[in-house]
Amino acid sequence: MPYKFTFDLSNVPRFFFTELATISCQKGMHTTILKTSMDIINRFKIEELTGLNINDAIVLLHDLIDMQAANLNEQNKFLESKKRALLLPHCSRKYLDSRCKATFDSNIPSYICAHCSEDCLINKADKIAKEKGYDIYVLAGGSCIPKIFNNTKYEGVVGVACGEEAKMLRSPLSNRGIAVQAIPLIKNGCANTVFNIETLEEVL
Repeated sequence: MPYKFTFDLSNVPRFFFTELATISCQKGMHTTILKTSMDIINRFKIEELTGLNINDAIVLLHDLIDMQAANLNEQNKFLESKKRALLLPHCSRKYLDSRCKATFDSNIPSYICAHCSEDCLINKADKIAKEKGYDIYVLAGGSCIPKIFNNTKYEGVVGVACGEEAKMLRSPLSNRGIAVQAIPLIKNGCANTVFNIETLEEVL
C-alpha cells in the first residue's frame, strides 16, 4: 500500500470515473490540473464522502487521471494484443485467513482461486477473465511480477491497483513492449480492498 493514507471511493458515483476519463482526453489538461481537481473534488463531494483531506484528495485524483490517460494512450495497442494476463491484488479476497481456500503456488508465484465464496471479488474476476482467455495471477505483492513475466511472454496485461502501484507496474511492463490497462482500486488498505467489477469486465 504505497499511499500514506487510506481511501474509499465506493460511495462515489460511477459517473465520477467517466468524468476522469473525459478529462484525461483533453489536450493540455495537465496545465490546469489543480483548478480542475478542485472543481471535481467539490462537485463530487470527495472530502465528505471519503474523509480525505484536500491534499490527499488531490494526490489521489491526479493519480487516477494519470492512470486513465495512460490507459487511453495504450488502448489501441492493448486491443490488438493476443496473449493477455490479469493481475489481481490478493488483498481483494473476501477472506485473508483460512476461510479463503486459495492456495499459493510459489513457482508462479500467485494465489490460485478456489472459488470458495460466490461474493468474493477475486472469484468473480477470475471467472470473467478465464472465460475471455486470460491467464490470472493473484499477487501477494509487486515482487512477484518479474518472475511471472520472465517465465511467460504476454502482449497485453490488465492490472488492478491503486494509482501509485499502477505507475510502478506500468513502467517495467511497457519496457517489455506489453500494453497495459490499469483498473483503479476504489478502496485501498491492507485487506478488503475493492475494485469495480463492471469496469474490469468492460476493459477485459
